[in-house]
Amino acid sequence: MFELDVRSRKPIYEQLMGKVKELILHGILQADEQLPSVRSLSSQLTVNPNTIQKAYRELERDGYIYSLQGKGSFVAPVRQEQNENQKAQLRGELLRLMAEAVYLGFTVAEVSALYHEAEEQREKGMGND
Repeated sequence: MFELDVRSRKPIYEQLMGKVKELILHGILQADEQLPSVRSLSSQLTVNPNTIQKAYRELERDGYIYSLQGKGSFVAPVRQEQNENQKAQLRGELLRLMAEAVYLGFTVAEVSALYHEAEEQREKGMGND
């Protein structure tokens, strides 16, 4: 489920965060689903438990997961106000990327095709339950 590139310049905890976010966004990890424990994921990936803990802590801070004392970490359900904040932040990032895409010559049809591809990936991920 979680594959990391130890040769990447990107820190391990950021790779793990990205992978968990991707699984949540594609609907593979559902709201209130339990994540692997820090200890088990640490041994599975042969990574220091502190690295896993840091990734989980950052994901919790960003609102993607929540922790229950003695129970573990779980995928957080989407809250409307959190969703609006994330949408506003993402909108800024998308505008920057779209400006670059326009500069590089992307057409409306190409951008639209990318949007539909993202929708299809999400739907496929939700169908894997």
